[in-house]
Amino acid sequence: MQTLTINIEDGFLEDFLAIVEHYKDKIHIQKDKNLEYDPYFYERQKQLQQDVKDIDSGKIELLSQKQYEKEMDNFFAELKSKYEN
Repeated sequence: MQTLTINIEDGFLEDFLAIVEHYKDKIHIQKDKNLEYDPYFYERQKQLQQDVKDIDSGKIELLSQKQYEKEMDNFFAELKSKYEN
């Protein structure tokens, strides 16, 4: 048996299942567990891989926890001073 991945457009799933119903003894349809738990699994995976690549190449900077907290404190202080009346 060979494995293929088929992306089906929204609204076409029922039609697709009706088409392959005749071949159910030759086709095994299985949902991707990753997509059952998180419908955006592969998009998130792709973004994470790109983020790691960007960090490794120096394109973006990965902040330490201390740096992050300092940046966020500064950001919130700026917001407060800008919008506080």
